[in-house]
This record gives sequence, structure tokens and C-alpha cells, in this order.
Amino acid sequence: MTLTEALLEACFRDTRLPQDPTRVELPGGTDRWPSFLADKLADTLKPAGVLIPVMRRADGFHVLLTRRSAELKHHAGQVSFPGGRMEDEDKDIADTALRETHEEVGIPPRDVRVIGYLRPTPTFTGYAVTPTIGLIDGAVELNIDASEVESAFEVPLEFLLDPENYSQAEREFQGRRFPVLEVRYDGQRIWGATAYMLSRFIKTIKNNR
Repeated sequence: MTLTEALLEACFRDTRLPQDPTRVELPGGTDRWPSFLADKLADTLKPAGVLIPVMRRADGFHVLLTRRSAELKHHAGQVSFPGGRMEDEDKDIADTALRETHEEVGIPPRDVRVIGYLRPTPTFTGYAVTPTIGLIDGAVELNIDASEVESAFEVPLEFLLDPENYSQAEREFQGRRFPVLEVRYDGQRIWGATAYMLSRFIKTIKNNR
């Protein structure tokens, strides 16, 4: 079945913003996390929002991702969705995602058509991250904030729909190894919480395609 805009909208039509943006869905393998990381889930997680930007292109849909600046305190140099922590002025966690996307890559909220949400995901740095899914015209111009984002790139949605492009890797931290999901595309490594959120996004599409 050809993936159309109407089908994408239908896939996420029944999703809603979480009432509590700190109530997370745990990834598989958390029983193997180092104890201090597992303990973070017992603490109060800070709410954050990211946008999964689905770009309309002539050859189909693509997902926009960013490589974070190497100068950042958290997740420096890693691949992520545009987004960040919730601020007092944000009316909800989707507003956070849209504001941060505008700040990081220059896409204004008016150019994003929100079609749905995923449940919050925890990160090692103590955040509960809620993904908002938005459709964006591919003609929009990016204006990257170099203080936060090193570069931006796109991955074809059809590539992401292929389960062969996902693999299990391991990360070592403080003498312990634990599983992480990863996707490799055109020299880019997408892993950890970003890969997990991406896999849930794809799973929702497949379950409704």
C-alpha cells in the first residue's frame, strides 16, 4: 500500500498528548541498565518535547534529524530530533517541540501540521521526552542554530520502514554493557532514545498501514 499523507494522518488520528508528560514508556532492556541510570527513573523526570518532522518530497516522505553540536552539555555530537526541555511559557509539550524546532532549525510552527503524538520516553540524562509528529512541506528553508545543531539530514521513510535497517548494539558505561537500538544511514548513526522513538513511530505506521 502506497504511503500517502491521508494514510499517515489516519495512523496517528487516535493519539493524544499525554496528560502527564513525565509518565514514561520504558524501552526494552532497562533491566540491564547500570543501577544509577535505573535510579533516575525513580526520581522526578524533567518534561521535554521533540518533533518528528516528516518532510514531503517529490520522491516520498523523509524524516528530518539533526546532529547536535559537540559543545553541548548533554548528548553532544549525537543524532536527535529537534527539541528540548519544557519551559514555563510553553502551553503544553507539543508547544515545546514546535518552539525548539523553530529555534534549532528555523522551521516556524505555522509550517508544521501536527498529526499525532507518541508516549513519553526516558533518557539517561533524566528527561521524559514526548515526540510530536508533524508534516512539513519540503520546500521550507532551514536556518540552523550552530550553537545547538551541527547539521541536519533526512532519512527516507521507506528506508525506516524496513526492519532490516534496525539492529541491536551495546553501549558500555561504568563497566557495564547494556543494549541499545541503532539505525545506520549514509554514514549517520541513529541510536539510543532517538532510535527507540523512531522505531515506535514506524511501528505505529505499520500497525495501521
